Amino acid sequence: MTKHDAARRAFLVRAAVGAGAVAGAGILTEASAHTQTEHTEAKASAPAQPHSSGDEHGAFFNYDNAATIAAFTERLMPGAPGKPGARDAGVLNYIDLALAGAYADLQDFYRRGLAQLDAYCRKTFDQPFVRLAAERQDAVITALDEGTATGFTWPTAQEFFNTVRTHTMEGMFADPIYGGNKDFAGWRLVGFPGAQAIFTPTDLQSTQAFTRAPVIGLQAQAKGPTRRA
Repeated sequence: MTKHDAARRAFLVRAAVGAGAVAGAGILTEASAHTQTEHTEAKASAPAQPHSSGDEHGAFFNYDNAATIAAFTERLMPGAPGKPGARDAGVLNYIDLALAGAYADLQDFYRRGLAQLDAYCRKTFDQPFVRLAAERQDAVITALDEGTATGFTWPTAQEFFNTVRTHTMEGMFADPIYGGNKDFAGWRLVGFPGAQAIFTPTDLQSTQAFTRAPVIGLQAQAKGPTRRA
């Protein structure tokens, strides 16, 4: 992992922990097209959706858009040996399901944003984003973040970047019931224990990362044994 990758990972982890992201359905960071409060409330009231894992898609994204989002989010949260990234945590699956459900109002935002991203990459490097080397993908992401990428009208380059980054963080650290945080990868990364049956007094007073298994999320609870009448 390069120093650039490590710095990006560290930033997202710090932002997630600072926002208390691991405890709820989503994280409260800046949202570009709409307020994150509205999205969180919509997601909280929406029925739970079944989810798949890894790089699967199909609830909203077509193959090309799914490949672009998978590559984009992996550059935002790159994986490394022993350190899960966006692909490991199923971030693509989270965003795909969210856009088919609670975030359906952002479908056109993503369609237009991805089309503008593709046009910018082809104009600048003569290739779509997914075919660029990691260094060039990083250069494109930096241009979006700084608002210097050309050809963006709505969403603007910065709006698109901020929204995808926010949703990447949600997919890493929200409860797995929403389709991301596969195998509690994000929670384990930041030492969040999930719902534990018993916390000891020592656990409650400790300031160290919680590492004891099992880590239990909403989905695991939903799959618990059925009570007999």
